[in-house]
Amino acid sequence: MIIKKMITAAVVSILSLPVLAERINHTISVLEKGGAAFGTFSSDTSLTNARSMTRSALDFVFIDMEHGPYDTNTLHNFLLGMTDKKTIAETGSLKMGTTPIVRVPVNGREMNQFITKQVLDLGAFGIMFPMINTREQAEWAIAASRFPQARGAKDSFPVGLRGKSPVNAAWYWGLGFGEYVERADAWPLDPNGEILVVIQIESPQAVENIEEIISVPGVGAIFVGPADLSANMGLPSNDPEVEAAIQTVLKSCIKHNIACGITTGSRSVENRIKQGFRFVTVGGYSAAAAVSENLAKGRKAAGRD
Repeated sequence: MIIKKMITAAVVSILSLPVLAERINHTISVLEKGGAAFGTFSSDTSLTNARSMTRSALDFVFIDMEHGPYDTNTLHNFLLGMTDKKTIAETGSLKMGTTPIVRVPVNGREMNQFITKQVLDLGAFGIMFPMINTREQAEWAIAASRFPQARGAKDSFPVGLRGKSPVNAAWYWGLGFGEYVERADAWPLDPNGEILVVIQIESPQAVENIEEIISVPGVGAIFVGPADLSANMGLPSNDPEVEAAIQTVLKSCIKHNIACGITTGSRSVENRIKQGFRFVTVGGYSAAAAVSENLAKGRKAAGRD
């Protein structure tokens, strides 16, 4: 009888503990455990490609609206197309296997925050900001990606500037309105946040300011844009000076435990993973077979095969 009472008390105690919400941003799940995440760029916003992306082994897809058309209706359809009801039913989980992250068209110096608001209101789980060159620009990027915080909140900076009308996003995430507002915050500034803010480093100025940029609370990942970086340096992409700049950014990311990303291919993915990059694309608008081959190489190098 005594043992039975002890077991009953233990069960009651366990049931009374707060239930931790399951993380639904798959890429954040990988990164916060110290793993390497693999993805691709895509400007193909067809429903066929949406289905292909969500059933792929990729951790994320950068939906490119910087060099592709900025069309919110098409983006909305693409995001809906990535909804895999069969997998949700089989796993009982709202977590998407491939995280949709949108690269917005505005450069850091422009900071048209309404674009960020519109993309997040459609349900994107992450935003990539191209051409961020200063700490101030990084702060504005984070501010645009989060709602205003409650008075007295410890994580109130950068102060959220996103307008509160996330009806579509809450529905897309499968959450109630209030729960969405609570969880749609920039990670790791909010440890329970589900929005991944990616800052692109693409100029000598940005490399020079990397320590200030990366120190902004809410920066979830840094992504080096080697093509624009080399162009802005006035050098070919294979110049040693360009590689030195890339390594400067990587060193800062490792120091601050922030995932560092870069584009890779079949000849570079394994080496980049060994160097310490943890957030890489394994194909940029490449054929599916090439992406699959590069992904396999990268996952093996990262110990995820």
